Amino acid sequence: MKKTIITVALALISFVTFAHNSYEVNPENVSTEVNWEKNADLSSFCKAIMKGNLEMVKQLIEIGEDVNAKSLGKTPAMYAARYNKVEVLKLLVAKGADLSIKSDGDRYTAKKFAELSNAKEALAYLNSLEQ
Repeated sequence: MKKTIITVALALISFVTFAHNSYEVNPENVSTEVNWEKNADLSSFCKAIMKGNLEMVKQLIEIGEDVNAKSLGKTPAMYAARYNKVEVLKLLVAKGADLSIKSDGDRYTAKKFAELSNAKEALAYLNSLEQ
């Protein structure tokens, strides 16, 4: 009986150790923010939008950024809606963003990206434009 208990205990310890080692999290890969786009080809304009940097977005629009130009198949409004950056989204709309444009791959609008990402404030704003 004593040998059985020791054998079961060793097996359990081995299992727990193996399971723990097979699930390794690297701290440099852990983020509090969802990295929807990892591609280095994403435009600086869309990166500023994703970060919610309203002043940078204003400056880039002033120097000629197109508010409807796609980056990686999505418009700036899609990034603002996806990341729930309502103030940036309002600015884009005020500067002429076309919310009816669809993304290249999945053919979603900015509103659909807001729905999919549960961006409640952005979705509420987009819904208010339809009324």
